[in-house]
Amino acid sequence: MRIADLPFATTEWSAIEPTEHKGDTGLAYWRTRTFGDIRVRMVEYTPGYLANHWCSKGHILLCLEGELETELADGRWFTLTPGVSYQVADGAEPHRSRTRIGAKLFIVD
Repeated sequence: MRIADLPFATTEWSAIEPTEHKGDTGLAYWRTRTFGDIRVRMVEYTPGYLANHWCSKGHILLCLEGELETELADGRWFTLTPGVSYQVADGAEPHRSRTRIGAKLFIVD
């Protein structure tokens, strides 16, 4: 990732209107900023959320609150708790997320 032509600025995430995204079960609320080709999101999953798709997009993802389980298409599982992150490249390993108790994430992609 190359970050260019981006002056210093701050983001007050609570001031950004969330958009609702339905999973197979539960909901995701995204607060999104876009800087050129870089998308930055604060995402909150409701308890019981299960993604409705396999994702092949690359991300850098940090769990801030709750617990997130991420399944890879090859059958591996990873659990993220506050302070734990993952990173994956575009097209590298299809993945999908779920949470039993809810989760709040910071995502750059």
